[in-house]
Amino acid sequence: MHFSIPPDHPCLPGHFPGRPLVPGVVLLEQVLQAVAADSGQPIGALRLPQVKFMAPLLPGEEATVVLEGQSPRWKFRVLRQDQLLVRGELVVVGTGVPV
Repeated sequence: MHFSIPPDHPCLPGHFPGRPLVPGVVLLEQVLQAVAADSGQPIGALRLPQVKFMAPLLPGEEATVVLEGQSPRWKFRVLRQDQLLVRGELVVVGTGVPV
């Protein structure tokens, strides 16, 4: 799944003034959307047993979520071209709560 966070996104003014970076929680939101699309179900309760942020994403840059695995456990990577930005693992422990 490809995505880009626009420069006018409401999370950016405070993260960080004068040199905005896309917050990690916004990147994880994109991962959740990719998992929901991959599984065909809304995601409920989940665990993130491991997440490592390797490099920042700037507003307007395009990134890609790559998933490996299937419900209820996925490994994920967020890439900007070939550069690894985030890697981790997501485990779904419930369903029925929209993302």
